Amino acid sequence: MRKTAFLILIAIISIASICALVIYIRMDGFSFAWALNFLLMLCVFAFTGELKSQLTSPYYDEKGWERRGEIYERLGVNFFRKLLVLTGWEKLSKKSNPIEKNTKALMHLHHQTKKSELDHVIILLIVLGFNVFVAVKFGVLKSLWLLILNILLNLYPIFLQRYNRPRITRAINLSQRRQ
Repeated sequence: MRKTAFLILIAIISIASICALVIYIRMDGFSFAWALNFLLMLCVFAFTGELKSQLTSPYYDEKGWERRGEIYERLGVNFFRKLLVLTGWEKLSKKSNPIEKNTKALMHLHHQTKKSELDHVIILLIVLGFNVFVAVKFGVLKSLWLLILNILLNLYPIFLQRYNRPRITRAINLSQRRQ
């Protein structure tokens, strides 16, 4: 009961924060797109963190068309990875979540890729809704910042998680065989 109440409270605070954002920042500019994405990251991270789901859906399994990550490489996931290094995000991420070389740590990392992907899928869909609304109300050109930031801050991180997860799975399997 307490968990449900806390999840409802997070949802209410999230909706109120988004309403305040819509009221105080023009929806057709870069600042709104930037603020919306980061506000949603905070809200969704809190919500899914409290949810504590095991994330066992077959959605997270590697699909046949994803084998070896070639599709993601063609879509530029390696360039995105380099961009994360250049911006310092990778260093910051590794500092807060150091990678250890044991099966338990690899399994935790595997779960974190699923959680991160879920977070970004939720944000991607919400921002896409705002993107369509802004395109209809203000015009397609005014909605470009929402689209560009949604691709950079949500779509490519989803690609990256889907690209990395099979590699982590193979590392887990190797680690378990060695034990």
